[in-house]
Amino acid sequence: MPPRGNRLLYHLHLDGPLLLGIFAILGVGLLALYSAVGQNGAMLTSQGMRILAAIAALLIMAQVEPGLLRRAAPWVYLAGLVLLALVLVGGDVGKGAQRWLDIGVRFQPSEILKLALPMVMAWYLHERPLPPSAGTILVTMILVLITAGMIGLQPDLGTAIMIGLSGAAVIFLAGIGIGYILSATALALGSMPVLWYFMRDYQKQRVLTLLDPDRDPLGTGYHIIQSKIAIGSGGIFGKGWLNGSQGQLEFLPERSTDFIFAVIGEEFGLMGGTAILLIYLFIVGRGLFIAAMAQDTFSRILAGTISITFFFYVFVNSAMVTGLLPVVGVPLPLVSAGGTSMVTLMAGFGILMSIKTHRKLLAR
Repeated sequence: MPPRGNRLLYHLHLDGPLLLGIFAILGVGLLALYSAVGQNGAMLTSQGMRILAAIAALLIMAQVEPGLLRRAAPWVYLAGLVLLALVLVGGDVGKGAQRWLDIGVRFQPSEILKLALPMVMAWYLHERPLPPSAGTILVTMILVLITAGMIGLQPDLGTAIMIGLSGAAVIFLAGIGIGYILSATALALGSMPVLWYFMRDYQKQRVLTLLDPDRDPLGTGYHIIQSKIAIGSGGIFGKGWLNGSQGQLEFLPERSTDFIFAVIGEEFGLMGGTAILLIYLFIVGRGLFIAAMAQDTFSRILAGTISITFFFYVFVNSAMVTGLLPVVGVPLPLVSAGGTSMVTLMAGFGILMSIKTHRKLLAR
């Protein structure tokens, strides 16, 4: 029996260190969001309700044994593909994209695939010898391409990229040889001209803006210019909470969603931005530790992929707002306003905790 203080976490199948890191990020996120939305209490309350829903998702998934997840993986993935097809046929349109389904609750089916794809790939690799053969790698790549392609048609480039990265993480964790990695890298670089040809005009503009934001400072370059001004003006220690001019005076667009890291950089400075990145790294490290301690191939690959994908979210968003990557609409995890993405992430953390705590139960 665990110590008295840990009994509740034990019975709820929760991992204390991981939960502590998550709550630390959520707390910082609420502070940043309150400033970003102009101290709007109603919006903060709405975000609080989303957080409660996300915590509920974490608690539910933490109770599900990894074996049940493995058996359900192909069915969850197929259901996700069906929902994606329904989106392409008759989904709701918003901001020029067709990404949502409304069945009484409006949600993005692509969020389901963020978990379903790693699950089905880990399920497929579970009973096969590792490192994977060329045929096995081909099957997993087809799964990734189908999923990313359907999401890209919505269009949702940011989510398609994250799906592709999560698929690459699964293949990497399966122990792919260095020759395959080098070949894939060469293939990706060689396909850049083809990808450019099929990109939409606004997507091309984002790449061109990355290379030269000043080419259209009041148009496509406005977001990134204002973001870098906000982060740079924060200096080492920041201007103080609620005192950021770029955010408070509404110079910074999308400051409560994609560019909320710029609000943190302006108000809390380099030290604050570094601190939140260190908390993120702690969460990723804890997730990788859980993956390393997992008892079977499915759990190990799934836990590792969830952790690495979370890192990709943080890296892509922070690089995007600092001008190192094109703007692709990837939110800062657990901080940016929004519900569907947060619920998906927290469900993933629930899976991590299930893998950790059920491992302990099996080891008794």
